[in-house]
Amino acid sequence: MAKYLLAYHGGGMPDTPEEGQKIMAAWTQWMGGLGTSLVDPGNPIGPITTVASDGRASQGGGANPVTGYSVIEAPSLEAAVKMADGCPIFASGGSVEVGETFAAM
Repeated sequence: MAKYLLAYHGGGMPDTPEEGQKIMAAWTQWMGGLGTSLVDPGNPIGPITTVASDGRASQGGGANPVTGYSVIEAPSLEAAVKMADGCPIFASGGSVEVGETFAAM
């Protein structure tokens, strides 16, 4: 079975501890629903710097920077996309980029 990277874009930090608990509960429930397909639950991503081919670094990661990631296993890209359905990032207007990974080395 192939592995897929779920790259999260958008979202934000909760305004209150109570909101943070609600958000974490939603993520825990959604990830629990992925079962054994969840290979790596991942983490949020903090400040981003993009390094260009000429070595110049720019802060911020562009117009839509990655804010977190997870890795899942699925039989196809279509199945992986369906598994992203219901992701809590959508509640805050975020998105999920789904891409198949492959062993290059």
